[in-house]
Amino acid sequence: METIARRPLLWVAAVLAMAVLAAPSAARQIPRLRAPDVKYVPSPDSVVDAMLALAHVTATDVVYDLGSGDGRIPIAAAKKYGARGVGIEIDPILVRRANDNLARAGVADRVRFVNQDLFEANISEATVVAVYLLPRMLTRLIPKLKRGLRPGARIVSNQFDMGDEWPPEQSQDVNGLMIYLWTIR
Repeated sequence: METIARRPLLWVAAVLAMAVLAAPSAARQIPRLRAPDVKYVPSPDSVVDAMLALAHVTATDVVYDLGSGDGRIPIAAAKKYGARGVGIEIDPILVRRANDNLARAGVADRVRFVNQDLFEANISEATVVAVYLLPRMLTRLIPKLKRGLRPGARIVSNQFDMGDEWPPEQSQDVNGLMIYLWTIR
C-alpha cells in the first residue's frame, strides 16, 4: 500500500526533474527587446572583406556592426586585421548564433556581441561602423552617426547609401553589390 501511494509522488518528481533538465540555461536566455526592423540577410564574405578593406581597417580600430546578425563582420575584422569588434543585434537568436560563431573563430578576446537596439546603443568607441540596413533606417541613423562618432571615424554600408542627405565619399561594386564609405569630419 505504501509503494502505491509513493508512485504518484515519484512520477511527479521525475517529471519535474525532466522539466528542469530540458529547460534552457538562464545564462543562454536573452530577452527579446522588440521585433527587428528588417529580416536578417547575411552579407556575402566577399562583400564583408571589401567593406573592411574600403574602410582601411587596422589593428588599432574598433569595428562596430549595427545589426550584426551572425557576427561575421566583427569576427572578420578581428581575424584578418587584428581589430577589436562589437556587434549590436536586437534579435536574441542571432546574438546566440554570433556568440557560437565567435567561439569557433578563436577571437573572443577581441570581439563581443550585445543584444541591443542599434538606435539606443552607445557607439562612441567605434572608429569604423559597418551597416547593412534599409535606406529608411540609414536615414534615421544619420544624426546618431554624426553626433556619436569622433572625427575620422569611417562608416561602410552594404547595398544602400544614405541618399542625397549624405552622399558617400566612395562607392565600389563587389560582384554586382554596391558598398559605400563615409568619414566623420
